[in-house]
Amino acid sequence: MSAIQVSGLTFAYEGSFDSIFEGVSLTLDTDWRLGFTGRNGRGKTTFLRLLTGELDARGAIAKSVECEYFPFPVEGQARMALDVLQALCPAAQEWELLRELNLLEFNCEALYRPFETLSGGERVKGLLAALFLANQVRSENRFLLIDEPTDHLDAHGRRALGEYLRRKPGFLLVSHDRALLDACTDHTLSINKAEIEVIAGNFSVWWEQKRRQDAYELERNELLRRDIQRLQATAREKADWSDRVEATKLSSGNRGRVGHLAAKAMKRSKSIETRYEREIDEKSQLLKNIESADSLKIHPLEFYTQKLVEFDHVSLAYGEHTVCEGLTFTVRQGERLAVTGKNGSGKSTLLKAILGDQSVAVTGNLRIASQLIISYVPQDTSFLRGDLRDYAAACGIDESLFKAILRKLDFSRAQFEKDMRDFSSGQKKKTLLARSLCERAHLYLWDEPLNFIDVFSRMQIEELLRQSAPAMLFVEHDAAFCKGVATGTVEV
Repeated sequence: MSAIQVSGLTFAYEGSFDSIFEGVSLTLDTDWRLGFTGRNGRGKTTFLRLLTGELDARGAIAKSVECEYFPFPVEGQARMALDVLQALCPAAQEWELLRELNLLEFNCEALYRPFETLSGGERVKGLLAALFLANQVRSENRFLLIDEPTDHLDAHGRRALGEYLRRKPGFLLVSHDRALLDACTDHTLSINKAEIEVIAGNFSVWWEQKRRQDAYELERNELLRRDIQRLQATAREKADWSDRVEATKLSSGNRGRVGHLAAKAMKRSKSIETRYEREIDEKSQLLKNIESADSLKIHPLEFYTQKLVEFDHVSLAYGEHTVCEGLTFTVRQGERLAVTGKNGSGKSTLLKAILGDQSVAVTGNLRIASQLIISYVPQDTSFLRGDLRDYAAACGIDESLFKAILRKLDFSRAQFEKDMRDFSSGQKKKTLLARSLCERAHLYLWDEPLNFIDVFSRMQIEELLRQSAPAMLFVEHDAAFCKGVATGTVEV
């Protein structure tokens, strides 16, 4: 067991007037299975880069272990995957690597292909297995900082990852997947609005504790608000009395006596004012960590028939390569269908077929209602660049509504002035979601809409979809989200 001691950590990016962290002090045990959560843009990845020493800051980070960041670039990707992974754990035997990979339900046939041909999920599993195995067989221990590893993992892969990590002795895991965090963590590190805190327990334990603390703060806030109103009224009365005494001082013969009384009144008034300011400060400090999550709105269009899309024994292919076949299901108004299946099974291809993507060859009967208006959120966000005003104009959506939705999704006004290419991954995804929420459509197609999006925003979106019940077909691997939102599933 060893500790990472953070003392007085203060950091701001060059050219920024606002600090990401200010005077942060905490202790992390490297034996903990530590979940790391917080809203998008709060500095989770920055904190990891500070732990690795990639960034410099004021304060001190004392540690006796080397912190290793995941994911990382892999050199020589044309090499066979087995060679790439063995280079990461050279002291381990091949059978030991195979054992680790089996625990992650990795298809070991992929080891004998070039690493660059592996899917994103296969790369995540392979690299994590090699890193943890290296820790087991070498004397110098490293503390793994795992930054959002689930982007390329399907629901089955996420469950396997949770089971695997639960067996491991210590790591820090950044994730917004509640089921994954509950499955494998025993402590939670959270970046709140005004501080960083560490508690014993997984995400659900932290969330319940936060709910109770928020309820307490709101109750105390109401009491303070009433007390401040009373103090305000008293301060005004004393100020008025002091002013009247000061006025009589000018016409009174006994100016010394009256002046003494006026001075006492002023002093008392000042004391009440100071107390009032102290109460105001206490109030603002009390509410420092309550997250705002205003309700979102969506206005789906009504269609003239119940059936919007119908698949009848449909097969989908790219050229000669069949991706999936035998698809039979119907999307009706008010239904929210989750498209499930392993990575590479054709979930995104299914959505593209509905959109009329010419690269997708369709056989069988695919019936799409005439004049159906569709709003689409793609997986990829790399095309986002330029400012939000121009993007809203290009998409034909109302700029004011677009920005109002982004504000509800925890965008600061300062973000509105940035180029979208400088947004975090979560902020880019929120931009695409906000655009879709501005669009009035009969059917919403969302392809992994929650990638990199924080837990609070996920809950906002869940509540929105439950309340508004738009017709929707979506691909998402967050088990808690699917359980809360889907009215049915399509297994690919």
